[in-house]
Amino acid sequence: MSEATLQLDTWIRERAALVDEALERLLPADLKAFGGVADMMRYAMFPGGKRFRPVLTIAAAEALGHDPRRVMPAACAFEMVHGFSLVHDDLPCMDDDAERRGKPSCHVRFGEAEALLAGDGLVIEAFRVAAQNASVPGVDPRNALRVVEELAAASGWEGMVGGQMLDIQGMREERVAADRVVAIHRAKTGALIRGSVRAGAILCDATPAQLEALTGYAERLGLVFQITDDLLDWGEEQESVSYPAVYGVEESRRLAQQATDESQRLLASFGVAAEPLRELARYLMRRDR
Repeated sequence: MSEATLQLDTWIRERAALVDEALERLLPADLKAFGGVADMMRYAMFPGGKRFRPVLTIAAAEALGHDPRRVMPAACAFEMVHGFSLVHDDLPCMDDDAERRGKPSCHVRFGEAEALLAGDGLVIEAFRVAAQNASVPGVDPRNALRVVEELAAASGWEGMVGGQMLDIQGMREERVAADRVVAIHRAKTGALIRGSVRAGAILCDATPAQLEALTGYAERLGLVFQITDDLLDWGEEQESVSYPAVYGVEESRRLAQQATDESQRLLASFGVAAEPLRELARYLMRRDR
Protein backbone atom coordinates (compact mmCIF):
# COMPACT_ATOMS: atom_id res chain seq x y z
CA MET A 1 0.00 0.00 0.00
CA SER A 2 1.36 3.40 -1.00
CA GLU A 3 1.78 6.29 1.43
CA ALA A 4 -0.96 8.19 -0.42
CA THR A 5 -3.37 5.29 -0.05
CA LEU A 6 -2.59 4.97 3.65
CA GLN A 7 -3.18 8.71 4.17
CA LEU A 8 -6.47 8.53 2.26
CA ASP A 9 -7.62 5.55 4.33
CA THR A 10 -6.92 7.52 7.50
CA TRP A 11 -8.71 10.58 6.15
CA ILE A 12 -11.76 8.49 5.15
CA ARG A 13 -11.90 6.73 8.53
CA GLU A 14 -11.82 10.03 10.39
CA ARG A 15 -14.60 11.58 8.29
CA ALA A 16 -16.66 8.39 8.33
CA ALA A 17 -16.41 8.41 12.12
CA LEU A 18 -17.87 11.92 12.17
CA VAL A 19 -20.75 10.71 10.01
CA ASP A 20 -21.32 7.72 12.29
CA GLU A 21 -21.42 10.01 15.34
CA ALA A 22 -24.04 12.19 13.66
CA LEU A 23 -26.11 9.20 12.58
CA GLU A 24 -25.96 7.85 16.12
CA ARG A 25 -27.64 11.04 17.28
CA LEU A 26 -30.21 10.91 14.50
CA LEU A 27 -30.99 7.21 14.95
CA PRO A 28 -30.28 6.43 18.61
CA ALA A 29 -30.40 2.86 19.85
CA ASP A 30 -33.44 1.24 21.50
CA LEU A 31 -36.18 3.20 19.80
CA LYS A 32 -39.10 0.83 20.36
CA ALA A 33 -41.95 3.17 19.42
CA PHE A 34 -44.13 2.36 16.42
CA GLY A 35 -43.27 -1.31 16.40
CA GLY A 36 -39.52 -0.77 16.39
CA VAL A 37 -39.31 0.55 12.83
CA ALA A 38 -36.62 3.02 13.91
CA ASP A 39 -34.54 0.13 15.23
CA MET A 40 -34.89 -1.52 11.81
CA MET A 41 -33.78 1.71 10.15
CA ARG A 42 -30.76 1.77 12.44
CA TYR A 43 -30.00 -1.88 11.63
CA ALA A 44 -29.84 -0.92 7.96
CA MET A 45 -27.44 1.95 8.62
CA PHE A 46 -24.89 0.29 10.93
CA PRO A 47 -22.22 -0.76 10.22
CA GLY A 48 -21.90 1.54 7.26
CA GLY A 49 -18.64 0.77 5.48
CA LYS A 50 -16.61 3.71 4.17
CA ARG A 51 -19.61 6.11 4.08
CA PHE A 52 -18.49 7.07 0.58
CA ARG A 53 -21.31 9.50 -0.29
CA PRO A 54 -21.30 11.56 2.92
CA VAL A 55 -17.51 11.61 2.79
CA LEU A 56 -17.80 13.22 -0.64
CA THR A 57 -20.06 15.93 0.80
CA ILE A 58 -17.47 16.60 3.48
CA ALA A 59 -14.60 16.55 0.97
CA ALA A 60 -16.34 19.15 -1.18
CA ALA A 61 -16.81 21.36 1.89
CA GLU A 62 -13.17 21.00 2.90
CA ALA A 63 -12.03 21.76 -0.65
CA LEU A 64 -13.76 25.13 -0.20
CA GLY A 65 -12.17 25.68 3.20
CA HIS A 66 -15.09 24.76 5.48
CA ASP A 67 -15.52 22.51 8.50
CA PRO A 68 -17.39 19.18 8.05
CA ARG A 69 -19.99 20.23 10.63
CA ARG A 70 -21.32 22.84 8.22
CA VAL A 71 -22.57 20.09 5.86
CA MET A 72 -23.20 17.21 8.25
CA PRO A 73 -27.01 17.15 7.97
CA ALA A 74 -26.76 16.93 4.18
CA ALA A 75 -24.04 14.29 4.40
CA CYS A 76 -26.24 12.14 6.66
CA ALA A 77 -29.27 12.69 4.45
CA PHE A 78 -27.49 11.37 1.36
CA GLU A 79 -26.28 8.37 3.36
CA MET A 80 -29.83 7.65 4.56
CA VAL A 81 -31.05 7.64 0.96
CA HIS A 82 -28.23 5.27 0.07
CA GLY A 83 -29.20 3.05 3.01
CA PHE A 84 -32.82 3.02 1.87
CA SER A 85 -31.74 1.95 -1.62
CA LEU A 86 -29.74 -0.99 -0.23
CA VAL A 87 -32.64 -2.21 1.91
CA HIS A 88 -34.96 -2.18 -1.07
CA ASP A 89 -32.36 -3.60 -3.48
CA ASP A 90 -31.97 -6.65 -1.22
CA LEU A 91 -35.70 -7.48 -1.25
CA PRO A 92 -36.83 -10.70 -2.99
CA CYS A 93 -38.67 -8.64 -5.62
CA MET A 94 -35.40 -6.92 -6.53
CA ASP A 95 -31.95 -8.55 -6.13
CA ASP A 96 -33.04 -11.06 -3.47
CA ASP A 97 -29.81 -10.83 -1.45
CA ALA A 98 -29.82 -12.60 1.90
CA GLU A 99 -26.75 -10.83 3.27
CA ARG A 100 -25.49 -7.27 3.42
CA ARG A 101 -22.10 -6.27 4.88
CA GLY A 102 -21.60 -9.58 6.63
CA LYS A 103 -24.98 -9.81 8.35
CA PRO A 104 -28.51 -10.84 7.33
CA SER A 105 -30.26 -8.40 5.03
CA CYS A 106 -32.98 -6.29 6.60
CA HIS A 107 -35.81 -8.40 5.17
CA VAL A 108 -34.14 -11.63 6.32
CA ARG A 109 -33.70 -10.25 9.83
CA PHE A 110 -37.12 -8.62 10.23
CA GLY A 111 -39.39 -9.69 7.36
CA GLU A 112 -40.21 -8.29 3.91
CA ALA A 113 -42.97 -5.88 4.94
CA GLU A 114 -40.88 -4.61 7.82
CA ALA A 115 -37.85 -4.03 5.58
CA LEU A 116 -40.01 -2.17 3.08
CA LEU A 117 -41.20 0.16 5.83
CA ALA A 118 -37.68 0.57 7.23
CA GLY A 119 -36.48 1.69 3.80
CA ASP A 120 -39.43 4.05 3.47
CA GLY A 121 -38.64 5.46 6.90
CA LEU A 122 -35.03 6.14 5.95
CA VAL A 123 -35.75 7.94 2.70
CA ILE A 124 -38.45 10.11 4.26
CA GLU A 125 -36.33 10.93 7.32
CA ALA A 126 -33.51 11.90 4.96
CA PHE A 127 -35.47 14.94 3.80
CA ARG A 128 -36.16 16.10 7.34
CA VAL A 129 -32.45 15.75 8.12
CA ALA A 130 -31.43 17.62 4.96
CA ALA A 131 -33.74 20.50 5.93
CA GLN A 132 -31.82 20.85 9.22
CA ASN A 133 -28.98 22.46 7.28
CA ALA A 134 -31.08 25.64 7.33
CA SER A 135 -30.32 26.04 11.04
CA VAL A 136 -26.57 25.43 10.78
CA PRO A 137 -24.63 28.63 11.65
CA GLY A 138 -23.31 30.34 8.53
CA VAL A 139 -25.51 28.45 6.07
CA ASP A 140 -27.83 30.47 3.86
CA PRO A 141 -31.31 28.91 4.28
CA ARG A 142 -31.84 29.32 0.55
CA ASN A 143 -28.87 27.06 -0.05
CA ALA A 144 -30.29 24.53 2.39
CA LEU A 145 -33.47 24.50 0.30
CA ARG A 146 -31.40 23.98 -2.85
CA VAL A 147 -29.79 20.95 -1.22
CA VAL A 148 -33.21 19.44 -0.46
CA GLU A 149 -33.97 19.85 -4.17
CA GLU A 150 -30.62 18.23 -5.03
CA LEU A 151 -31.47 15.29 -2.80
CA ALA A 152 -34.84 14.82 -4.49
CA ALA A 153 -33.36 15.05 -7.98
CA ALA A 154 -30.57 12.60 -7.15
CA SER A 155 -32.80 10.02 -5.50
CA GLY A 156 -36.11 10.31 -7.34
CA TRP A 157 -37.59 9.35 -10.69
CA GLU A 158 -34.98 11.30 -12.68
CA GLY A 159 -32.12 9.93 -10.57
CA MET A 160 -31.58 6.74 -8.62
CA VAL A 161 -35.16 5.44 -8.80
CA GLY A 162 -35.40 6.07 -12.53
CA GLY A 163 -32.02 4.47 -13.12
CA GLN A 164 -33.09 1.40 -11.18
CA MET A 165 -36.21 1.13 -13.33
CA LEU A 166 -34.13 1.25 -16.50
CA ASP A 167 -31.77 -1.33 -15.01
CA ILE A 168 -34.64 -3.74 -14.28
CA GLN A 169 -35.87 -3.39 -17.83
CA GLY A 170 -32.38 -3.84 -19.23
CA MET A 171 -31.81 -7.04 -17.28
CA ARG A 172 -34.73 -8.59 -19.17
CA GLU A 173 -33.10 -7.92 -22.52
CA GLU A 174 -30.44 -10.04 -24.20
CA ARG A 175 -28.43 -7.05 -25.34
CA VAL A 176 -28.38 -3.47 -24.07
CA ALA A 177 -27.06 -0.60 -26.17
CA ALA A 178 -24.02 1.27 -24.89
CA ASP A 179 -25.82 4.61 -24.59
CA ARG A 180 -28.53 2.91 -22.52
CA VAL A 181 -25.96 1.46 -20.12
CA VAL A 182 -24.44 4.91 -19.69
CA ALA A 183 -27.89 6.42 -19.01
CA ILE A 184 -28.76 3.70 -16.50
CA HIS A 185 -25.65 4.10 -14.40
CA ARG A 186 -25.53 7.88 -14.68
CA ALA A 187 -28.92 7.87 -12.94
CA LYS A 188 -28.77 4.75 -10.77
CA THR A 189 -25.27 5.27 -9.32
CA GLY A 190 -23.93 8.57 -10.56
CA ALA A 191 -26.79 10.84 -9.52
CA LEU A 192 -26.34 10.27 -5.80
CA ILE A 193 -22.56 10.75 -6.08
CA ARG A 194 -23.09 13.93 -8.08
CA GLY A 195 -25.66 15.21 -5.60
CA SER A 196 -23.43 14.45 -2.62
CA VAL A 197 -20.60 16.59 -4.00
CA ARG A 198 -22.90 19.38 -5.16
CA ALA A 199 -24.59 19.53 -1.73
CA GLY A 200 -21.27 20.18 -0.02
CA ALA A 201 -20.38 22.84 -2.56
CA ILE A 202 -23.74 24.62 -2.42
CA LEU A 203 -23.80 24.76 1.39
CA CYS A 204 -20.31 26.27 1.36
CA ASP A 205 -21.23 29.09 -1.04
CA ALA A 206 -19.30 27.80 -4.04
CA THR A 207 -19.04 30.27 -6.90
CA PRO A 208 -20.73 29.26 -10.18
CA ALA A 209 -17.32 28.32 -11.60
CA GLN A 210 -16.43 26.24 -8.54
CA LEU A 211 -19.81 24.48 -8.59
CA GLU A 212 -19.44 23.71 -12.28
CA ALA A 213 -15.96 22.25 -11.75
CA LEU A 214 -17.04 20.15 -8.75
CA THR A 215 -20.11 18.92 -10.62
CA GLY A 216 -17.96 17.84 -13.55
CA TYR A 217 -15.58 16.13 -11.16
CA ALA A 218 -18.47 14.28 -9.49
CA GLU A 219 -19.87 13.11 -12.83
CA ARG A 220 -16.47 11.64 -13.77
CA LEU A 221 -16.12 10.10 -10.32
CA GLY A 222 -19.49 8.40 -10.66
CA LEU A 223 -18.39 6.94 -13.98
CA VAL A 224 -15.13 5.64 -12.53
CA PHE A 225 -17.00 4.18 -9.56
CA GLN A 226 -19.42 2.27 -11.77
CA ILE A 227 -16.88 1.03 -14.32
CA THR A 228 -14.44 -0.24 -11.70
CA ASP A 229 -17.33 -1.85 -9.80
CA ASP A 230 -18.44 -3.60 -12.99
CA LEU A 231 -14.89 -4.77 -13.70
CA LEU A 232 -14.52 -6.21 -10.19
CA ASP A 233 -17.77 -8.14 -10.60
CA TRP A 234 -17.12 -9.24 -14.18
CA GLY A 235 -15.36 -12.47 -13.26
CA GLU A 236 -18.25 -13.50 -11.02
CA GLU A 237 -21.39 -12.18 -12.71
CA GLN A 238 -21.25 -11.13 -16.35
CA GLU A 239 -24.37 -8.98 -16.37
CA SER A 240 -25.63 -7.51 -19.64
CA VAL A 241 -26.22 -4.09 -18.06
CA SER A 242 -22.56 -3.32 -17.39
CA TYR A 243 -19.66 -1.54 -19.04
CA PRO A 244 -17.60 -4.68 -19.76
CA ALA A 245 -20.63 -6.25 -21.43
CA VAL A 246 -21.03 -3.47 -23.96
CA TYR A 247 -17.53 -1.99 -24.23
CA GLY A 248 -15.31 -4.93 -23.34
CA VAL A 249 -12.83 -5.08 -20.47
CA GLU A 250 -9.97 -3.13 -22.03
CA GLU A 251 -12.13 -0.31 -23.38
CA SER A 252 -13.90 -0.07 -20.04
CA ARG A 253 -10.54 0.37 -18.33
CA ARG A 254 -9.59 3.05 -20.83
CA LEU A 255 -12.85 4.92 -20.23
CA ALA A 256 -12.30 4.77 -16.47
CA GLN A 257 -8.75 6.11 -16.80
CA GLN A 258 -9.93 8.87 -19.12
CA ALA A 259 -12.61 9.90 -16.62
CA THR A 260 -10.04 9.85 -13.81
CA ASP A 261 -7.68 12.09 -15.77
CA GLU A 262 -10.52 14.50 -16.54
CA SER A 263 -11.50 14.59 -12.85
CA GLN A 264 -7.99 15.72 -11.95
CA ARG A 265 -8.02 18.49 -14.54
CA LEU A 266 -11.37 19.76 -13.29
CA LEU A 267 -9.87 20.23 -9.82
CA ALA A 268 -6.80 22.09 -11.10
CA SER A 269 -8.06 25.45 -9.84
CA PHE A 270 -8.48 24.16 -6.28
CA GLY A 271 -5.68 24.11 -3.76
CA VAL A 272 -4.24 21.43 -1.54
CA ALA A 273 -7.51 21.24 0.42
CA ALA A 274 -9.03 19.42 -2.57
CA GLU A 275 -6.40 16.67 -2.50
CA PRO A 276 -8.78 14.16 -0.86
CA LEU A 277 -11.14 14.61 -3.82
CA ARG A 278 -8.28 14.02 -6.24
CA GLU A 279 -7.07 10.98 -4.36
CA LEU A 280 -10.57 9.48 -4.10
CA ALA A 281 -10.74 9.30 -7.90
CA ARG A 282 -7.26 7.78 -8.13
CA TYR A 283 -8.16 5.32 -5.37
CA LEU A 284 -11.19 4.06 -7.31
CA MET A 285 -8.95 3.28 -10.28
CA ARG A 286 -6.66 1.05 -8.25
CA ARG A 287 -9.12 -0.53 -5.80
CA ASP A 288 -9.39 -4.32 -5.71
CA ARG A 289 -12.80 -4.50 -3.95
